[in-house]
Amino acid sequence: MEIYKCVTCNANLVGTNYVAFPCPSCGEMVYRCKKCRRLANSYVCENCGFEGP
Repeated sequence: MEIYKCVTCNANLVGTNYVAFPCPSCGEMVYRCKKCRRLANSYVCENCGFEGP
């Protein structure tokens, strides 16, 4: 079982407490915890540097 980290706050992501979506720029999967997504904290794609809300 692979454990992902939130790209914004670096929290461990397990179960259903996160969302995963492709980066709008490069397509690399981005993982965010539901708290950071709900608060609209910014993130940076680790692959291409795309910054999103």
